[in-house]
This record gives sequence, C-alpha cells and structure tokens, in this order.
Amino acid sequence: MNFRTRGWIAVAIPMLFVAFPADAQDSSIYVQCPNDSVLHPDTDGNPDTREPGIKCIHLAAGDGMVTMADDQSKKLYIFSFSKVPLPGESLPEDTEDAPTDPTAYAGYVMDYGVLSANAPAPTIAVDEDDEVYLQVSNVGMALRPDLSDPHTVHWHGFPNASAVFDGVPDASISINMGATLTYFYQPKDAGTYMYHCHVEATEHMQMGMLGNLYVRPRQNRCSSDPAVPCPPGHADGDLYAYNDGDGTTRYDVEVPIQIGSFDPDFHDASYMVQPLPFRSMKDRYFLLNGRGYPDTKDPAVLSTTNDLDRTERSQPVSTHIEANVGDVILLRISNLNVTIFNTLGTNGPPMKVIALDARLLRDDDGNNMYYETNSITLGGGQSADVLIDTSTMTPGQTFFLYSKNLDRLANDHENFGGAMTEIQIL
Repeated sequence: MNFRTRGWIAVAIPMLFVAFPADAQDSSIYVQCPNDSVLHPDTDGNPDTREPGIKCIHLAAGDGMVTMADDQSKKLYIFSFSKVPLPGESLPEDTEDAPTDPTAYAGYVMDYGVLSANAPAPTIAVDEDDEVYLQVSNVGMALRPDLSDPHTVHWHGFPNASAVFDGVPDASISINMGATLTYFYQPKDAGTYMYHCHVEATEHMQMGMLGNLYVRPRQNRCSSDPAVPCPPGHADGDLYAYNDGDGTTRYDVEVPIQIGSFDPDFHDASYMVQPLPFRSMKDRYFLLNGRGYPDTKDPAVLSTTNDLDRTERSQPVSTHIEANVGDVILLRISNLNVTIFNTLGTNGPPMKVIALDARLLRDDDGNNMYYETNSITLGGGQSADVLIDTSTMTPGQTFFLYSKNLDRLANDHENFGGAMTEIQIL
C-alpha cells in the first residue's frame, strides 16, 4: 500500500514505516511507539500511558570519540550508536524532555545524536513477550562528511519473523543518512544475545558498532501472572536468567559484559581519511564494555571531549561488579570481536556455565548440563551466561575477572590493563 503524507513519500509495510524526505526543509522523524496494542491492551484506563509490555527505543547511528585507559589525551575515532529520548521523554542525565512536535523533534535528534556514539552501543534489555519498537536514525558522520554509509541493526542469534528486520543488507533494509527505520521484534526466547551493524560488517564492527542485548524470561513475572508457573521455593522478587522450572538460574546481581578490542591504527586511518588496513588489522586495546582496566572498575559514565569541543557520554557501560556475601552474580558475556577468540576467567570462585549462545544447557530428558569452570572461551558472535556464587566469600574480598590470554592484559603499549575488571564482595 502506497500513500503520500505532507512533505514525504512513504511506503507502509505491516509493523514497519520507512519515510523518504521529499523536501529537506520540511522533514520530520516519525517515531512509531503505540501506548497499547491487541497483545498489551490498556490496563489502567489512561490511553496516554504506555503499557509495560511495549518497549520503545530510539538510537542514533553516527560517529564519535572515545578515550583509552592508558592515556586520557589519546582519543580513538569510532562509529556506533547512541540512545535518543523519545518525544516527550528524557534520559536520566537530561534536564528537559524531547519536543513532541515532529519537525522540532527532527532537529533535536540530529543535535542529540551527532558525535554522540557510545562504545559499546547502548545496552538493550527487554522481556519475553514484549513488543519491541526500535527506531534507528542515521545522523551521518560529523568528522567524516565524505562518508555516506548506511547502517542497520542485526540482532545476532535472534530468529526474526521477517527478514526485513534482520539487518543483513542482502535481505533487509539499510538506513541511509537522514532516514529513520522502525524495527519490530517480539522475543520469545530468553537469553544473552548481542547486536551490531551488518553493513560493511568487518569495518563497522571494528569501528565500534556493537552492543549488549539480552532477553529476561517470563518466569520473572510468575508471582503476578497466573499463566506462568513459579519454580519450587520461589519468593517474590526472585530473578532468573531462563525459564528453568527448577529455580537453578536464580540470581541477585546482573552484569552484561561484552568482550571487544580495537586496532588503533585502523581507527586512526579512518579518522585521517586513509586507506583502511584490513590485511594488517591487529588489535592492541583489549576491552570489556568498551573500556580497559582500570577504567573497567569505574562505576561512573566515561565522557570524551571531541574535536568540536563537545563533551559526550562516550563509554557509559561500566563493568564494575560488586555483590554482598551470599549473592549469586549473573554475568551475561558476549564476544563480538572481529579478529580473535577470547578466554575470560576468574581467580576466585568458579563460574557455573548455565547457557551458551542463548540456549539453556539442558539435555533432551530435561537434565541440567551446567558445569563449573574458571575460564570460558568465546569466538566472535558467541555468548555465555555464567553464575558466580559468593556464599563462600568474606566481606572485603576482591578478585579478578580477566583475560587468560595474558598478552591481552594491556592497553596498547601499557603492560597492566586491558580486558580485566574486579569483583568486590561487600
């Protein structure tokens, strides 16, 4: 079905809206975000309140700068995503709500999204059975105006109902500069996933267009939903990694950790408009959630001042891990490295591996196949869910979660840092 709107020529597909500006001076970014639906009808009688089962997210795709742990004056150029408030809403760090007028909102998105790329991209956490509306606006490359790269979001490992939302350019829509696309998902499988841009994937992922993504199980709402059975011994407020039926994936503290690394020469070549050294790509910054140690243990948001003298939230996802004695820690570990395998381990209590690649480790007869280990190796595109039981620890203890590839405990030429963080017992 084709139709025309004022100033735009648009094509409507079920659950999808793609708009092409007919007049650049009369353009707007239309955000698709219903307050209720057939699956999630109005429950409080207020049509202006969004129902809990509907999740709306707006990301800007563009460029930015990040700071590495070895030298705060050393900045790396990146491509990535950043989170943008929806119309009439704001993020915790903002003082004003985003405008609701479509034309004003278009300018707001450009101003908010330009040079605000995050490493890693903003974490996406949703629940099973949610209706997820993910809007992605391509705001362009402010520091590389010669580039007109399109972008996509590929939810790695997720079985999309339609290829159009998969993000692989061969079979789905890419988002050109100045355009916005709404992706629609309804997750039915809990687990730890990841997302990344799939356009020129090796380049865009090396440049930073990747992020944490996970789905929490419907078992978490068993106390309030009679259709969802609770496991034996369940208490109100208990959280689980999977729909286990026996409570064995219960946890108290949840931390997503994305393993990654950067080749500074590749990033510098992109920044300096030079040929990209694909054949000689060799990562020298080894990262957890976009940071090297000791930045990994800093709970604060890291910011970087870019070439336009704007200070942006560049690395907002901390790998700071702390728990009380007796807590069970859930680590949602993913690896989107484009060049190497990574082994992550602990020097404290063992990790109980309960799932790999968003699949609970359970055989056909329903027996748990969990196992304990002090290290786990993941290739690019793989994930693992592990539990750490702190009941044998004592307050004040600190132990390390770190790369067992010891040459990766480095921030470029600095020999103590890299893919490592601390787990503190309170």
